[in-house]
Amino acid sequence: MASKLTPKLLKYLIISTFSLIFLYTSFFTLHPPIQTTPSSSKHSISSPSHCNLFNGKWVFDPTRKAIYDSTCPFHRNSWNCLRNQRENMGRINSWKWVPEKCDLFRVDPVGFMGLMRNKRIGFVGDSLNENFLASFLCILRVGDLGAKKWKRKGAWRGAFYPKFNLTIGYHRAVLLAKYQWQPKQSKASGKDESEGTYRVDVDVPADDWAGIADFYDVLIFNTGHWWGYDKFPKETPLVFYKAGKPILPPLGMLEGYKAVVENMAAYVQREFSRKSLKFWRLQSPRHFYGGEWNQNGSCLFDAPLEEAQLDSWFDPSVNGVNKEARQFNRLIREAIQGTNIRVLDFTHLSELRADAHPAIWLGKKDAVAVWGQDCMHWCLPGVPDTWVDILSQLIHDSLETR
Repeated sequence: MASKLTPKLLKYLIISTFSLIFLYTSFFTLHPPIQTTPSSSKHSISSPSHCNLFNGKWVFDPTRKAIYDSTCPFHRNSWNCLRNQRENMGRINSWKWVPEKCDLFRVDPVGFMGLMRNKRIGFVGDSLNENFLASFLCILRVGDLGAKKWKRKGAWRGAFYPKFNLTIGYHRAVLLAKYQWQPKQSKASGKDESEGTYRVDVDVPADDWAGIADFYDVLIFNTGHWWGYDKFPKETPLVFYKAGKPILPPLGMLEGYKAVVENMAAYVQREFSRKSLKFWRLQSPRHFYGGEWNQNGSCLFDAPLEEAQLDSWFDPSVNGVNKEARQFNRLIREAIQGTNIRVLDFTHLSELRADAHPAIWLGKKDAVAVWGQDCMHWCLPGVPDTWVDILSQLIHDSLETR
């Protein structure tokens, strides 16, 4: 027969039990157990929103394939390297950009357009932004085969995706600022050897994009590839104006570029909605080897450059053919400092890809004889598809945090 507990013993057991419970709960309140999360794992990769997608390396992946093909209606003939039967296109598109310490995901056209439903994206600048645009349009068309060509609001070209009511346009403005030809007024002899000049109003946007301040939700700006003496030689130079008057003393090419990007960045900051996402794409590097485009420069490479080779190609101190990209990038960064314009720094990842230009495969029989090799624009599909991956991820992260 079980013995009965005495009242004294029962009281002792109750007090002891409650004391142990109190000590247990107090300990774990002050010292919660360590929980394993993805971020604490030594194999984890940082969130894309907390890493630099522009720093990394190209890794060869033979399973990687292009998202679109030569039949995309938004191709431009000379960049459609599949149709032009450029050599090594399979290899060109098997290189994957791998950022340091984080993932870069390939854009999901349907998912991205779902995020951008009822929105508008605008590209403003020169033909390298058009190159970027063509890649963007072809990738997104995979998610909406009913996409149609679009050309309004002063746009040079663009597309409308009816499933998502998404509009993407490109406004051609090679200098960003307004410029116009001024023929020489007098043939009087003198030191002036020009046939006339191009007047550039550094504080006035080009007509092609002057009226779009309230139209787009996302904008990507660039300028750079027309800023050279091959485009504007001494016979037809650029002359810079501000507030309707010539800038004195006259500015050289690099000084004029600086004045334009400073004034255009200020204009965008002042006139465009603060709610819009604004990006400024840094320079896309050229890969002319052995001379300029009109001096038999070529780019018949079959693999990316090595990291150690880049300075010999692009460092301004070397004074090589392709030195202007890094010079312009410094001026762009200075100009947009203090604004809400974000940098798209595709320069470094693109510097490595000397193998990915149209080169001699331009789609026309006599194109190389007339224009030389194209070592400036990019094959499509190709490197700009990686630009699209990065841009779409940045847009996604920006909209998710709003």
